[in-house]
Amino acid sequence: MKSLFLEKIRLSLYFWMLLDVFLIMAMTLPRQKFTSGALALFSVNSFLYGFYIAPILSAQKGRVEELHKIVRSEANAIFAMALSIKNLPDDPRNKIQKMLVNYLNAMITHHKPTAGEKYYEELITYCVSYKGKHKDEINRLLDKLVANQQNRTNFSMQMHNPVYSNEWSIMLVLFSITLGFVIMMDAGSSIIYKFLAALLCTGLSMLLIILLKLSTLTHKKAKRIWQPYKKLISSNFYRIDE
Repeated sequence: MKSLFLEKIRLSLYFWMLLDVFLIMAMTLPRQKFTSGALALFSVNSFLYGFYIAPILSAQKGRVEELHKIVRSEANAIFAMALSIKNLPDDPRNKIQKMLVNYLNAMITHHKPTAGEKYYEELITYCVSYKGKHKDEINRLLDKLVANQQNRTNFSMQMHNPVYSNEWSIMLVLFSITLGFVIMMDAGSSIIYKFLAALLCTGLSMLLIILLKLSTLTHKKAKRIWQPYKKLISSNFYRIDE
């Protein structure tokens, strides 16, 4: 629960909180003059930190973009399903639309590949077992449901591709060493140098927080992934875009 709360805090608030903390640390902690060997270690560690985090951060940004595309593609598919049943009598049409709404609500609420599985299986079961006069329309809907399984597979693959614990461990080790060097380094007694050190530590920390938010899909950009689903429901399957 605590981690979920921390993931909901805005990035701008994190920035100012961290800057305040690191400014206090820069003003109060004792400084050290580093030997050439220590500075070489700092340089190597900083390079490794940037070299390691950059592709992971890029991959998570790409993952969010890919999820946007997949959700929009599925929203288009469900929009087409809703259109394909518009000429059905009220009873079967309302049943199908209710199952579609249940499926979309489950996906919006839980953000899990298996969240709407129950309702999707209900839709397929309903179509397979349908014995009424409108079998052709129901078969067309069934074809669309089967075709949409590719979107669901792609969605599941992307949702199971966050930053893994071993990757976090390596990044946290490199981050901690870099942060320790910056905050302890004696760059001079000027207040400007202390502010710059605090600013650098804040920037290093923000990289990890942004990565965490992208990985857990709590970043502002990631939260917009589910908008096509929400618009479908609010417009009663008439619109996908805002």
